[in-house]
Amino acid sequence: MRIGVPKEIKVHEYRVGMTPAAVREAVHHGHEVWVQKSAGFGIGLFDEHYAAAGAKLVETAAEIFAAADMIVKVKEPQPAEWKMLREGQLLFTYLHLAPDPDQARGLVESGAVAIAYETVTDARGGLPLLAPMSEVAGRMSIQAGAHSLEIAQGGRGMLLGGVPGVPAAKVVILGGGVSGMNAARMAMGLEAHVTVIDINLHTLYELDLRFGPSLNTIYSTVDAIEEYVLGADLVIGAVLVPGAAAPKLVSEDMVRKMKKGSVLVDIAIDQGGCFATSHATTHADPTYVLHDVVHYCVANMPGAVARTSTFALNNATLPFTLALADKGYKQALADNRHLLAGLNVCKGQITYRAVADALGVPFVDAERAISH
Repeated sequence: MRIGVPKEIKVHEYRVGMTPAAVREAVHHGHEVWVQKSAGFGIGLFDEHYAAAGAKLVETAAEIFAAADMIVKVKEPQPAEWKMLREGQLLFTYLHLAPDPDQARGLVESGAVAIAYETVTDARGGLPLLAPMSEVAGRMSIQAGAHSLEIAQGGRGMLLGGVPGVPAAKVVILGGGVSGMNAARMAMGLEAHVTVIDINLHTLYELDLRFGPSLNTIYSTVDAIEEYVLGADLVIGAVLVPGAAAPKLVSEDMVRKMKKGSVLVDIAIDQGGCFATSHATTHADPTYVLHDVVHYCVANMPGAVARTSTFALNNATLPFTLALADKGYKQALADNRHLLAGLNVCKGQITYRAVADALGVPFVDAERAISH
């Protein structure tokens, strides 16, 4: 199979779909890999590294989209990219379609077969291709939140961990999954006062076992969210419903009542955000202030630490990339129900129920879609 790796074009996105080591592995399996020149330049993965790994280097993304059987990316295709996709071509990347009807329409009209990293599952019920970026985003959320609490950023002027004789900041994390747990770990390391709110009692139990009495765990109700959010200095939104739009757990009225200069960091913004006042921002302009509350809603947070993120992501995606290339998508998906769960669009049909429900469009079962 011919695999194509274009350079990412989203604002301040320096990650790359395949590292030179991943390219070498694919070549070892007998595949061709075409990589756009300077695709990894921003993170120190230079063209000579790709050439040494056996890649063919090409000048433009258009050449890659025209020639490749499978496109491997990091971020969802931008309008210029989805217009280059062709019928039956395989796309393997993050998609986050539920809050993005334009992209969904573009992929449907292209006739391409699109597999989303974020809905591939594993035997333990986890999301193995989302997990590495959730780890990064969770850890980054505390860095971003701590910075946003500074006066110059519009924040309350608080040091997250306080100092002797001065209280630490109150950090509230909505969601105790991979990103929420990593956020809690970082916030506790900085000696903040940390509360995690989750609707899953087993998750709260696991967090309590892991972190002990220094972490406050609270069962999620409307009442609990309101109480803790209004008392917080920093709120991290880390809720996830796989493939679906994020639930709006914090209303605009609640944001109005928050302390002046408090901070919201919305990790869920890729899925539409879990604060009613959230809208996506970029690394170039990451925050805005609304109702005297600082909002950090960067839609590709791990892109800020693109080298770490690229290697972490490739560790997780490579076995699936090789399976798709070795077997072809129909056989690879038929053989692995966890990879099949990643199929979101197949030749003009939406094949992930949560996406179809969010967009109000017909749903076609993934198994049925690949059998035709």
